[in-house]
Amino acid sequence: MMLTTRMSRILAAALAYTLAIMPARAQDPAEAPPEPIQALFTKYCLSCHQGEKSEGGVDLVKLMAKGPPASNRKPWNRVKENVEGGTMPPEDHPQPPEDLVNALASWVDAEMKKLDCGVAVDPGRVTIRRLNRAEYNNTIRDLTGVDFEPAEDFPSDDVGYGFDNIGDVLSLPPILMEKYLAAAETIAARAIVAGGASTLPTKTYEGPDLDDSGGVSAQDDGRLLGTNGEIVVAHAFPRDASYVVRVRAFAQQAGDAPARMAVKIDGKPLRSFDVKAVEGQPGTYEVEQKLRGGRRRIAAEFLNDYWEPGNPDPAKRDRNLIVQSIEIEGPQDVAGAPLPPSHKLVVFRTPTKPEEFFDATTEVLERFLRRAYRRPVTGGEVAKLVRLAELARENGESYEQGIQLAVQAVLASPQFLFRVELYRPKRDAKGKPIASPGGTPLNDFEVASRLSYFLWSSMPDDELSKLALDGKLHDEAVLEEQVRRMIRDPKSQAFVENFAGQWLQLRNLKSVNPDPEQFKTFDEPLREAMQKESELFFASVLRDGRSLLDFIDCDYTFLNERLADHYGVPGVKGPEFRKVKLEGGERGGLITQASVLTVTSNPSRTSPVKRGKWVLEQILGTPPPPAPPEVPQLADDSNGPLVGTLRQRMEQHRSNPSCASCHARLDPPGFGLENYDAVGAWRDKDGGLPIDASAQLPSGESFQGPAELKKILKGRKAEFVRCLGEKMLTYALGRGLEDPDACTVEDLVKTVSADQYRLSRMVLEIVKSDPFLKRGG
Repeated sequence: MMLTTRMSRILAAALAYTLAIMPARAQDPAEAPPEPIQALFTKYCLSCHQGEKSEGGVDLVKLMAKGPPASNRKPWNRVKENVEGGTMPPEDHPQPPEDLVNALASWVDAEMKKLDCGVAVDPGRVTIRRLNRAEYNNTIRDLTGVDFEPAEDFPSDDVGYGFDNIGDVLSLPPILMEKYLAAAETIAARAIVAGGASTLPTKTYEGPDLDDSGGVSAQDDGRLLGTNGEIVVAHAFPRDASYVVRVRAFAQQAGDAPARMAVKIDGKPLRSFDVKAVEGQPGTYEVEQKLRGGRRRIAAEFLNDYWEPGNPDPAKRDRNLIVQSIEIEGPQDVAGAPLPPSHKLVVFRTPTKPEEFFDATTEVLERFLRRAYRRPVTGGEVAKLVRLAELARENGESYEQGIQLAVQAVLASPQFLFRVELYRPKRDAKGKPIASPGGTPLNDFEVASRLSYFLWSSMPDDELSKLALDGKLHDEAVLEEQVRRMIRDPKSQAFVENFAGQWLQLRNLKSVNPDPEQFKTFDEPLREAMQKESELFFASVLRDGRSLLDFIDCDYTFLNERLADHYGVPGVKGPEFRKVKLEGGERGGLITQASVLTVTSNPSRTSPVKRGKWVLEQILGTPPPPAPPEVPQLADDSNGPLVGTLRQRMEQHRSNPSCASCHARLDPPGFGLENYDAVGAWRDKDGGLPIDASAQLPSGESFQGPAELKKILKGRKAEFVRCLGEKMLTYALGRGLEDPDACTVEDLVKTVSADQYRLSRMVLEIVKSDPFLKRGG
């Protein structure tokens, strides 16, 4: 209940004392919260939110001591949102009158605008960034011409601020360094045909490599197939060539025939074998085949399971196949065969006589090193690599093997594995750094790298590198021309997959497994079609100069026959995707796409909470606070203590005061999407009862169904542009945003709004912004 008069006076005195002893900057009356705000905090907040035991870790007295909202934006904004949205104080506590709530909101909004963007603003600094897995794969592809995704074997990258390219969380554990060393050797062997090599490139899948390949674990580290089935591994073949596939296996024999095994590539049998080998004496079964380059599935299939439980001899009752390893050797380069493009890309000059060795090696390695380090290199750096190649020659290795050794050294170097940006402050006559409040410009090579890893998740191409060498990448016209070129380039698909994939949480789609009994139509082709729709949609808005408000609602999407049938859209035939005009208000925009609806559902039912949270976080930029740990979870089915439709059960769940305040914000957007089931198909009933898709937002706006919800969201243009701008700027910079970045975000809101809300304009303005082109100390 409301604080007693005596307690209010005590808290008011405590607050006044605290404000009086604040640091000199906070004593400025213009910066201290006005009287109505202090009154609101004293009467309705400080009993729970001050001191060491402040609830939720929110100490309002400390917050005020840190300064006004303009210099401490995020926590003040959260206070405003919680009070204005009715989340705080909780429903079972006295509520402040509307005039005090409005006074708080008006004061915070006004203070937020006081950030002086006219003075030099610190552009921030980025922790040195390791290449993440996607960046490593793409960089290897563009650097060597070998496209086989070596980083698939690396540990997963940590995520910060919603993205996996954040410098603060991209650590380098010892196991990853081991993977880098192994990958460097494999990449060099696959990129360069080494004349005189005594061994062929070989990859063996065994032990932990087979953990997820099928079957069950066998005592000897192999995989046991107790019924007909397959042990499958995915292998990246570097180019078109002949390869040898070897399967090491034995069988537990039973019946009149030996175990039978087929070796298959992408489901196509290459050869079958009688496996007569027994435990302790495994056999090797080999196939040589000409294969096309690319990632392929290699399988050892058990063909003739046998089970006779009544046989008097226990050793003859059960026939099983045990696969110990699968080995791929190759490519088997034949003398006289044309060299692959990767070899020509790296080893573009070969000495024809001994005296040409030094010049040829220097020329080849200087170019490779410059491209790998993404900057000009010194003669000393090149000389060290040339010496490695010379050592290989002195030990009887071929010229190509020497280049392979130098390439391995480069690919394990921090200058390759990290995106290095140096701080270069101006210095006085004594060499001391001169303070530079507005930061210092990045050099052109660092700008080229920021551009290429932002839009391509890869290294700069030759055109960007040439512009950097000519010192032209701080020219706004040149930057704009390059951004438009890079967006048109197919490599910008990486931006779609890595930015949009994480913003929209599409990456989670591969791990979602809807209940097969309830959703019988859900299969892998449908899952792939869901993801493809959202990627094509995002790419179209980006490349076709469309408004980012299309993300909220529009009258088109991209469908193939499989997804069109799922949506109930007629007239779409065939597996190819095409742009389709939508009729009615059931579909249109991201929140009605099956990918988003599926990743925000539970396996057996929809989740208005997850969907509402997604809208708040990804569209409006107002994430809710974490749920209290003691709040019980709602049962996934209707067999629990709560009954009725999912919405009715949630209403009963919300009757718990500890649940109600958060759900008042979370549930309404989710309720508006209840017409879509857990895999995004339209429905009118839930459990035989009519769907109620109406709700009221904390702002007081009411709606009925997804079309009206989208109309409300589309009206909040500035909030959505700000939300998307913050996320894209975070991704572009590789760091979390700080208070000074608010100036850049507000500029984005203005410029994007003035250019018909084009998504491409947001990309352009980020690239031209100070935080992108400069760095702080």
